[in-house]
Amino acid sequence: MNILIIEDEKTLALEMGEFLSKEGYTVEHAWKKSSAEEKIFVNTYDFILLDLGLPGGDGFELLHQLKKLPGREDAVIILTARGDVDDRIKGLEAGADDYLPKPFSLTELLARMHAIIRRKHKLEMNEVNIHNFLLDIKNHKVTFEGQRINLTNKEFEIFNYLVLNKNRVISRVNLTEHVWGDILEVNSDSNFVDVHVKNLRKKLAAHRPIDWFETVRSIGYRINF
Repeated sequence: MNILIIEDEKTLALEMGEFLSKEGYTVEHAWKKSSAEEKIFVNTYDFILLDLGLPGGDGFELLHQLKKLPGREDAVIILTARGDVDDRIKGLEAGADDYLPKPFSLTELLARMHAIIRRKHKLEMNEVNIHNFLLDIKNHKVTFEGQRINLTNKEFEIFNYLVLNKNRVISRVNLTEHVWGDILEVNSDSNFVDVHVKNLRKKLAAHRPIDWFETVRSIGYRINF
């Protein structure tokens, strides 16, 4: 999943980024309000971790700007040293999904993110069963009838994203944003998304036919179940 960390305290930001990268997430950083604006106006994210006290402006302003953008579903967790209840209420009413006061545990942050994923996708647990393929979101793995399938991180993220968006057509651009991050850094003429999907299909099909994994011509992909 694709995460934007908006935090000017670089030691904390880099610590979060390293931890989440090891958990399989794609991480980008913004150190001040202006650079954060540039990123959120161009890219979409699965999670935005937002500090309220930013150079160049208040994090609340950024949150309001984000929520005015059409069609955005980025989950926002506010990270701040402000402990005032009114600030927490203000952030949640402005559209934040959760509020985590500093200092916090990185494992608690990850647990909050998993809870938001379950809530957004109406999951009761961290696992999704699709035709006996078991997607384990928390442990970042896929098994078939108990046998682990050896997927790369990118293949897992593609499968994970398509499963969580079941029955919806996901474009190649959306997959690129979700899995690789900043689309401005990606060659739009490259077929690397299709290559990864092809490899994913091959690994899944080695265990069972996958007619539920559909290619939508000229657009992208859809998983039906």
